[in-house]
Amino acid sequence: MTITKHGSAHWKGSIREGHGTISTESGTLQAVPYGFATRFEGKPGSNPEELLAAAHAACFSMALSLILGEAGLTAQSIHTEAAVHLDKTDTGFGITQVDLTLKADVPGATAEQFLALAEKAKAGCPVSKLFRANITLRAELEG
Repeated sequence: MTITKHGSAHWKGSIREGHGTISTESGTLQAVPYGFATRFEGKPGSNPEELLAAAHAACFSMALSLILGEAGLTAQSIHTEAAVHLDKTDTGFGITQVDLTLKADVPGATAEQFLALAEKAKAGCPVSKLFRANITLRAELEG
């Protein structure tokens, strides 16, 4: 079974003065502005790293819920924060680390069991796997 979801970005101009918009298939994000200033200078708007962070936190929380259920446990709450680190390296900018911070209320779970299940969710979450994924590119020059 394959599920395919779509997102898009539109960009105009140079890297520093240019600007763009981000949209999602569902319409949850519709022409949300982004640019150099929103990514590197803290200006209002979005950026790829915060979108990856939100996606990773959501995916991990769902994966943990599944794994807890397989262990006969149900969370009262799962709160995950993800910090995506974009660093300049010798080969250019790259995502060098993602820090997941988890707080959960799981009745009946021991601390040791909870940690083991959380590690399993981290390894199995599809977005965690994304950072190791094969990435393809189809490019077409217009105009």
